Amino acid sequence: MKNKKGDFWKSVWNKRMLICIFTGFTSGLPLYILISLLPAWMRSEGISLKSIGLFALIGIPYTWKFLWAPAMDKYVLPFLGRRRGWMLLSQVGLLLSIASFGFFDPKISLLSIAIIALFVAFFSASQDIVIDAYRRELLPDKELGFGNSIHVNAYRVSGLIPGSLALILADSMEWKFVFLIVSAFMGVGIILTFFITEPNLSSKPRTLTEAVVEPFKEFINRKGLKGAFLILAFMFLYKIGDNMATALATPFYLDMGFTLSEIGIIAKNATLWPAIIGGILGGLLMIKIGINRALWIFGFVQIFTILGFVFLAQAGNDKIVLAIVISLEYLGVGLGTAAFVAFIAKSTHPKYTATQLALFTAFASLPRTFANSIVGFIVESFGWQNFFIICTIIAIPGIILLFWVAPWNEKEKIKV
Repeated sequence: MKNKKGDFWKSVWNKRMLICIFTGFTSGLPLYILISLLPAWMRSEGISLKSIGLFALIGIPYTWKFLWAPAMDKYVLPFLGRRRGWMLLSQVGLLLSIASFGFFDPKISLLSIAIIALFVAFFSASQDIVIDAYRRELLPDKELGFGNSIHVNAYRVSGLIPGSLALILADSMEWKFVFLIVSAFMGVGIILTFFITEPNLSSKPRTLTEAVVEPFKEFINRKGLKGAFLILAFMFLYKIGDNMATALATPFYLDMGFTLSEIGIIAKNATLWPAIIGGILGGLLMIKIGINRALWIFGFVQIFTILGFVFLAQAGNDKIVLAIVISLEYLGVGLGTAAFVAFIAKSTHPKYTATQLALFTAFASLPRTFANSIVGFIVESFGWQNFFIICTIIAIPGIILLFWVAPWNEKEKIKV
């Protein structure tokens, strides 16, 4: 019994988990800049919801990152090693591109801002490829579940910088300095890259063809053509409802009459901590009930909590309703994400983790890019209240697919 307890705490408290905290932070920061800070900046400068919604298309690199993931797997840069070299290059690119936002005015340079945002998305997606591969090679199998949970929670904590701190600063200083301060936080990842070591288990593909073809071939052979299609469809649809519901969250709060400081203090904290609690609670519950049943239960929680935004749209500028509704919504988001990330990890083959993870996470991010690009048109056509009802309905097909991809009574082995 003592040995088992000792092994458990060794898996929880070690250097690898500390690395997962930093990788999660540096991975999440640029995404939250794109989906949280950028819309707030543009809306505060008077940019229309349609234009802001179309900015979701700059997330295309997240959906196509599997195309260049094999090249990052095959080729080694002449500094720091295969994983750390690509990590540093993408992080320096992020620092410079994020800082450059503040030197443009959205009213007259919207195209330039869109181009910079596209670069941020490209560098961010590239960083995700190498960080996901590094984390998979760093963690032994028994630490994968907890390590990924730590990474996801640190990912969410990073959202405090662009989603809370930056908005509060924007009320008292120019946006140019806000973006310079936010970009400086990429230094966390750069410092980490210099202090970590290359993983010992990293095996380089012999040819680029092998790096490109084999991961896809293995996945289709293992699941069958129909099974592979159903899994990819599920990855696209499972979180599409809450992704769309929160795509224009900050402009929605502004339209309800809340100030940037109120959003930074109330709304952003009400999203972060419930999502973290939901992620931790979800991880613990999965030990008891398994991944499949968690996907079912947490999926229904996600659907019902989206409806909370309908009540917020009716209540208007009510800070208490704002905090309660958003807390419940993001508790559901945290639960759903915990099960969803575990399912993605379970669907990969250890030999082809880098490219398969890039493929699966790309499909998972598709709703955030393409579906979210039209939410501004939906809101302006139907209003906020009807928009959230539509999001609830759209979330249902992802639950239906669980009958095939994650049956309730399917036997599964959960590694802790």
